[in-house]
Amino acid sequence: MRVRDLPLSSAMIDHFESRGIEDLYPPQAAAVEAGVTEGRRLVAAVPTASGKTFVATLAMLTADGPGLYIVPLRALAREKYETFSELPGVSVGISTGDFDATASELGDEDIVVATSEKVDSAIRNGADWISDLACVVVDEIHLVGSESRGPTLEVTLATLQRRAPDVQIVALSATVANPDEVADWLDAGLVQSTWRPVDLRTGVYADGSITFDGTERRVAVAGDPDDATDATDALVAEAVDDGGQALAFVRSRREAETLAERLSGSGVGSSPDVAAEIRDLDGTETGRRLADCVEGGVAFHHAGLRSAHRVAVERAFRDRSLRAICATPTLAAGVNVPARRVVIRDQKRYTGSGMEWLPTLEVHQMCGRAGRPGLDPYGEAVLVGDETTRDELRERYVEAGPERVESKLADPNALRTHVLSVVASDFAASRAGVLDVLDATFFAHGTPTRELGGVVDVAVADLVEMEMIVDEGGLAATELGTQVSRQYVAPETGARIVDGLRTAAGMTEVTGLTALEIVCDTPDMQDTYLGNRERADMYRFAQAHAGEFTTAMGETEDFEGWLTAVKTARILYEWTEGTSAETLVERFRIGPGDLESRIERAEWLLGAADAVAGVVDADAAVPFLDRRARL
Repeated sequence: MRVRDLPLSSAMIDHFESRGIEDLYPPQAAAVEAGVTEGRRLVAAVPTASGKTFVATLAMLTADGPGLYIVPLRALAREKYETFSELPGVSVGISTGDFDATASELGDEDIVVATSEKVDSAIRNGADWISDLACVVVDEIHLVGSESRGPTLEVTLATLQRRAPDVQIVALSATVANPDEVADWLDAGLVQSTWRPVDLRTGVYADGSITFDGTERRVAVAGDPDDATDATDALVAEAVDDGGQALAFVRSRREAETLAERLSGSGVGSSPDVAAEIRDLDGTETGRRLADCVEGGVAFHHAGLRSAHRVAVERAFRDRSLRAICATPTLAAGVNVPARRVVIRDQKRYTGSGMEWLPTLEVHQMCGRAGRPGLDPYGEAVLVGDETTRDELRERYVEAGPERVESKLADPNALRTHVLSVVASDFAASRAGVLDVLDATFFAHGTPTRELGGVVDVAVADLVEMEMIVDEGGLAATELGTQVSRQYVAPETGARIVDGLRTAAGMTEVTGLTALEIVCDTPDMQDTYLGNRERADMYRFAQAHAGEFTTAMGETEDFEGWLTAVKTARILYEWTEGTSAETLVERFRIGPGDLESRIERAEWLLGAADAVAGVVDADAAVPFLDRRARL
């Protein structure tokens, strides 16, 4: 099937053909045959780089009204926004937190790109543009199985269909074990394929050789062939020497940086212009180390980098200015950075209870980055093991299929959040009404009604105790519950803010540090690593400022968690008092990206806390907005 056969304008056809898109890939043709250009719902479960974005674009361009493209990550939103902005005659808006348009501006766009959290927030706050949508594309729909993002995604889809009942839904998925169940949930057709534009070979390295499909190939390892790091060096260098690029995945930030420094000094390439760009971004030690690595053609990539660092690295790799990236698994989560060879050195991560194997789907996502269409004759993914793990790696990741997608909405914290949202947004005024809304979730699709009713009863009881819902002959959100839902914070965060305000009302020393301690000691604030060497110093700081804190040191059940919150509050307080990012990063052993994300999250939470304070009967003048302005 050719692009010229599609129901598109001549300008749009010229646009695609000018980019080399003339014939459809088999999965794309199957999607057209399944009615994606005729308003039919569709789940496309196909490998990375097999043309899913083009299927989504066709759906939005042929829909009878505006389109919404939902993504799990801001970086992916930025990438898709740039892609769609190149479409002739199409206006595009974006809503992610980094870049936000107003509701009225988004309503004027042909396509809106947004994270699922931003869409959920828009629905809660009654944004008119949601009701006008004709097509909704959900990228990475398999993330309904994610503990952190899944509940929001499936409830968003359930409530969105209430606001726009006839909307076309196109869901894009990685290859998973049960795409038919996802399609059945969304009342959609299913296109399932293993086809890739570039062949993928997946093998296991051990004892100086790679085994692909039973065929062994020796690798020249300069050091110890049984050492995983020496083997990774050799595997990356071999791909680069052959004219390709490489991605190497390791378990931690420190190991990504260490590996990049080793490879950078081995002569794999040179990228002085990109290094100069990175040096100009900031003066942190992390930024300097990154620039030094990039000077040698290699970068590291992890969440501790500033977003500007990550963007520069991703763009340089796509432009082939960089030869290799050493990364933590977050890089495989959706951003388009394909390479000739993917090397997965570490297949386990520390979870708090010990080292655990990475999920098969996550490893398959990493492997799927191998092979650049139009550049590589094939892609190679190599799992680094040894003689003792060779067979297990092959069975677990090469031969085994991915896991099933399972809903995580039954988590009590997630369910409380979304039950409150459903009631506060006037989608339901009774238990039966809540169950009716949740009946459209993936969780309800596979859960008996009696079991669903039981978990909803528990959530309602918790919200009544938090003073966020009234349960008297029906369900209604209190003024507090409505504000908590509108501010898009978890009920537990709202309750902690209320407790902080009531405690502060009886304090004589309420300061900016008080405001920051309250919001940093909530589940919506990201944890900041507290090392053993700094624990004593943080304890002394907490003692010295005990009169400014709403939690007494001897009265908290989770002292370690609270001390971590104190560290975050201290970092943010010093930032608002004028301490430089370079000083904070070095003194508190955090990444510049960590500081950047905490500042952004604190800005949101301080605004939410001030809004909550406006509806709480507590005479406490906590300077939330003053501290927010200083951020």
